[in-house]
Order: sequence, then structure tokens, then C-alpha cells
Amino acid sequence: MNNESELNDELRPEYDLRALLKGGVRGKYVAHYRAGANLVLLDPDVARAFPDEAAVNEALRLVIRLGEIQRGQKRDAARAQVS
Repeated sequence: MNNESELNDELRPEYDLRALLKGGVRGKYVAHYRAGANLVLLDPDVARAFPDEAAVNEALRLVIRLGEIQRGQKRDAARAQVS
């Protein structure tokens, strides 16, 4: 190797790319992205509260519904003050 290529190579000699990439699946999540799914990384404490993606979706739908109810109550209260 010449000095220039050694300077541009940031990978340490002890790392073997063949070993690092062994078993990897190219495009593993591409179908999810194409389907419009958003992948999100949950913090470990949050992930422990949800056994699967259905539980996460159910909880988020509840949060959305609670927000809608709260906004509706604020609108109703504002209308009552005007009357």
C-alpha cells in the first residue's frame, strides 16, 4: 500500500469486512419504506411496555383520540363563554 491510500483508509486493520458483513441481508427493510411505514427506535424503557407493534399502534391511537377529545372540549368551553 502506498502512503496516500493508507491515510484515506479509516478502517482499522483488525476489522475484517467479510466477517462484519457476513449474514447481512441487503434491503431487509426496503419493503417497509416503500409501503410507507415509518421505523422508529424506542428507548428501552418504552419498548419494555409494549410487547409488539400492535400494542404500540393501539397506544398511539389512544393518544391521538385523547388529543381530539381535549381539543373538542376546549372548543366547547370557548363557545360556552361566548354565549
